[in-house]
Amino acid sequence: MTFEYAPAPESRSIVSINPKNKLFIGGEFIDAKSGEYFQTTNPATEEVLAEISLASAKDVDAAVVAARKAFKSWSKLSGSQRAKYIYRIARIIQERSRELAVLETLDNGKPIRESRDVDVPLVAAHFFHYAGWADKLEYAGVGPNPRPLGVVGQVIPWNFPLLMLAWKIAPALAAGNTVVLKPAETTSLSALLFAEICQQAQLPAGVVNIVTGAGETGKALVNHPDINKVAFTGSTEVGRQIAKAVAGTNKKLTLELGGKAANIVFEDAPLDQTVEGIVDGIFFNQGHVCCAGSRLLVQESIHDDLMSLLYPRLELLRVGDPMDKNTDVGAINSAEQLKKIHELANSGDEQGAVRWTSSCPLPGTGFWFAPTVFTNVSQSHRIATEEIFGPVLSVLTFRTPDEAIDKANNTPYGLSAGIWSDKGSRILEVAAKLRAGVIWANTFNKFDPTSPFGGYKESGYGREGGRQGLEAYLEAGVAHE
Repeated sequence: MTFEYAPAPESRSIVSINPKNKLFIGGEFIDAKSGEYFQTTNPATEEVLAEISLASAKDVDAAVVAARKAFKSWSKLSGSQRAKYIYRIARIIQERSRELAVLETLDNGKPIRESRDVDVPLVAAHFFHYAGWADKLEYAGVGPNPRPLGVVGQVIPWNFPLLMLAWKIAPALAAGNTVVLKPAETTSLSALLFAEICQQAQLPAGVVNIVTGAGETGKALVNHPDINKVAFTGSTEVGRQIAKAVAGTNKKLTLELGGKAANIVFEDAPLDQTVEGIVDGIFFNQGHVCCAGSRLLVQESIHDDLMSLLYPRLELLRVGDPMDKNTDVGAINSAEQLKKIHELANSGDEQGAVRWTSSCPLPGTGFWFAPTVFTNVSQSHRIATEEIFGPVLSVLTFRTPDEAIDKANNTPYGLSAGIWSDKGSRILEVAAKLRAGVIWANTFNKFDPTSPFGGYKESGYGREGGRQGLEAYLEAGVAHE
């Protein structure tokens, strides 16, 4: 007997989306000086959700001026006073969690289960965590009497809009900085709802400012002369441009960029558990994850056994309406990203890899890509070297631990990796030799606000999360006798 899942759609009635959205500057929603707007769409239906203000360089300047004015008083508050505001924001996020989850799914395309059960709880947890740090800055690792940097310019991506906002804003505020943040062009709505939460929490005007727009808006923010630090999460290509822009200035910089993570499976790994970790590693959030386990390195002796378990498991993944609580894989965020995924997947065919694609039906409207696995992959193939940022897994084999380490490190990236083995000694030995900022053992894609996250090489530099994420927003003060 076969059981089918009945549709279990989440209601969108809890969310009221403004048809036209303004900028959030100086504690108020104001019109962009140009009066121009751009559209944001639901990637699952291609429905236009709203129009978003297009911030110009003049708008960015107004936001920086507001942040600089607010910094004078915000930085002088005691840590416990700042903590009250941050804690209040965390509680309101919890209270409005369903609203935030629905909005994130509508605007981004990720399954409601992930927005509801992963993203939003982690967002609240980050604000709670850094509220606790606000009066303990002397233990952050920068020396005695640490000081905030000033005004911080933050640019975040579209794959985890609200979570990346929390990763950046929470530690910045705890340290005493003020913020100008630019969300991604395709996913601005949850950041604007967060601006409402700042108002609801009675956060002092100008402490957080949200400017929406495309690349030119972000460029104006990065290049603004009165910014003390830039924090960016996004592509390696844009990260390089930002690094060049701030070179020779006094601006501090944190970059969290792309990745091509190796998920290494040894012959003694628990295969059933490993299969679940592989699925979570690459198909979570449609593969729109910078640390996704997009390269599966399998010990040769268990390759066939593992694949015989993996393919049937992938056939069970439900692809479709992100608002359905049964959905496992949602929509690709944009037509542009879908085009990139198709182009790289087609290169795998052209270079001789063997493609397997789930037989799941895909909706007729929206942007969709079925879970895909490539075997017979060479290290020189583009699907093994370039970040696809989609639900595509490349499978390679190895015979010895040294070969696995060499293949895992054979990438310009160094953000994350996974190791699957029953032997703790093997995990520790291999982990010590991998050039990756985050390494998971017998799990994958686990995040916690107390743990630092960041990479090496072309995956960027600096850390977000934990004490290290707070340290990035502080500088050493003057020691008192």
